[in-house]
Amino acid sequence: MRQIVLDTETTGLETRDGHRIIEIGCVELVERQLTGNNFHEYINPERAVDAGALEVHGISNEFLADKPRFGEIAERFLEYVDGAELVIHNAAFDLGFLDYEYGMLGMTRPPFSERQPVIDTLELARSERPGQRNNLDALCKAYEVDNTSRTLHGALLDAEILADVYLAMTGGQVALGLSMDSDGPDTRELEAAAGQVERPPVRVLRASEEEIALHEARLADIKSSSGDCLWLDQLAQE
Repeated sequence: MRQIVLDTETTGLETRDGHRIIEIGCVELVERQLTGNNFHEYINPERAVDAGALEVHGISNEFLADKPRFGEIAERFLEYVDGAELVIHNAAFDLGFLDYEYGMLGMTRPPFSERQPVIDTLELARSERPGQRNNLDALCKAYEVDNTSRTLHGALLDAEILADVYLAMTGGQVALGLSMDSDGPDTRELEAAAGQVERPPVRVLRASEEEIALHEARLADIKSSSGDCLWLDQLAQE
């Protein structure tokens, strides 16, 4: 199964105010393994970045001035995600912006959001952690995912972190990090190999007569002070 973990950054919060995508970051999972086949683009939005958004992601108008426009990367991005299941945190936000961008290019049938299946990790987290904070930072803490490099939002970094969170939420990495290649050893081979290892005999340390006497004296003290000693009662039954 091929999955694409996706995140975007934008000039602001609402497409109805004309806000645009300025960054797309994606990481690829194949059979729940990160492949390194990532997609990352900064995009010139042809409008100013809101001050509030700038505080969140730190991507300035000056930085974006020489970046490609969305129409220049639109087809390549569609080819990259084609046939994959998308994994997005708060999917309605990112999909809404992608529908808006492709709609502006006249590519509306079907909308981007209806081209392939989507897993919304925010909805997944809400079902597993009702009543709790479920933003990405909170989920990193809950599932012990390292996000110390996340001082500002960034689409590729957030997609990488979200991939780790998603894998933890849904059962963690398969095969404990072992290669999934058919040429590698399977679990039965590893278990058989472990059984063939020669181990030294187990060393048994027996109590000395002095230690036994001290132990029995301690049990007697317990019985005399409390009137009962389960250990002595068990020995009497045996």
